[in-house]
Amino acid sequence: QEQLMESGGGVVQPGGSLRLSCAVSTSRSISSIYSMAWYRQAPGMQRELVARLSRDGETSYGDSVKERFTISRDNDKKILYLQMNNLRVEDTATYWCYSSSGSWGQGVQVTVSS
Repeated sequence: QEQLMESGGGVVQPGGSLRLSCAVSTSRSISSIYSMAWYRQAPGMQRELVARLSRDGETSYGDSVKERFTISRDNDKKILYLQMNNLRVEDTATYWCYSSSGSWGQGVQVTVSS
């Protein structure tokens, strides 16, 4: 299994942007991983899928983040990204990186507040 480590969280005002990174420790190319994803969980809420990137480059997004968030990867650097634009207060949550091999990162906090 890969080891995943997120970074890039923080506090941002509504309408702002953040980019989360997930560094993947693995001996293989991350493009060979069946799929990778970002999940989030807000206080008192269930964990939800934010975005998924498949091995062949296909992406899918949760309805609430479509056209605002973009998932991507850098195969050379072995990093998965989540670009988050036009952030809303309701995007406040802990965000995790996930690999289809079953690995989770430790999570990173994103707070959207004025």
